[in-house]
Amino acid sequence: MLPIDADASRSAQPPEMKVRFLGVRGSTPTPGLSTVRYGGNTVCVEVRLADGTVLILDAGTGLRELGNTLMSEGHRQNGDTLHMLLTHLHWDHIMGIPFFKPIWFKETHLKIYPLANEVQQAAGRTRALFDGIHFPVRAADVPSTIEFIETEPAPWRIGSATIRRIALNHPGGAQGFRIDDDGGASLAYLTDNELSPPGPAATSLDDLARFAGGARLVIHDAQYVESEMPAKRGWGHSTIEDVLRLGQKAATPHLVLFHHDPERDDDAIDAVVERAAGWLAENAPTTLATAAREGVVFDLD
Repeated sequence: MLPIDADASRSAQPPEMKVRFLGVRGSTPTPGLSTVRYGGNTVCVEVRLADGTVLILDAGTGLRELGNTLMSEGHRQNGDTLHMLLTHLHWDHIMGIPFFKPIWFKETHLKIYPLANEVQQAAGRTRALFDGIHFPVRAADVPSTIEFIETEPAPWRIGSATIRRIALNHPGGAQGFRIDDDGGASLAYLTDNELSPPGPAATSLDDLARFAGGARLVIHDAQYVESEMPAKRGWGHSTIEDVLRLGQKAATPHLVLFHHDPERDDDAIDAVVERAAGWLAENAPTTLATAAREGVVFDLD
């Protein structure tokens, strides 16, 4: 996302937002030789704002690697506050939390911002992951401070960015986020969302296009292809074809296909990207589509 000669002029540019993918799979982890190129961890994205604030988007199994990185960077000594935005509480979006190394040190303060609805907020309060049944350590024995923010309405101000949220179409409810940094970078994160749901929609494709409009990077759930419908209609995930239409309407320069189906191996994802590139070349030539891949970092200048 940086110009080729950016290093020579970096001192003249404002600080950048950095986006790193740590987990890109939906539903369940998929380790193995056929998924090694794109990765098999469930969804987790790290956002470093222009002022250095760390935002965590979802907490799937990819969160473990982020914890290791933060510890190696001296998080325990610095005692930095970490900020987490969760789309919803399905297992694939939270199963990394017990293995997130910073929470096992008292210096950590993790803020989890309001969830998609009151039912999910109530589940967060009970700390169901740490009930002694789902994980052998109880919530009272976790040494860090994990704060579920209850009443703060969006938009939220976190570090150097303004955060907005929008309801998504997913069983049990989910929410997406838009992050606008003071340096000018912008990101829309919209996963576990069915753009063409079988029943009444919480949010329409046009609503989402306006919400994400002009964002430098749009990350959207693209778990299915059209041939897999209607068998999976109502499961709360989008077809790649619908996501491309969203990217076109939002006029984003970069659309990232995310939340890969556990049955889709690396070669199949390659084929999806190739098909997406062909569609965009004809219908939205100013938009680039790529598939989310573990370890990739985007610098949003």
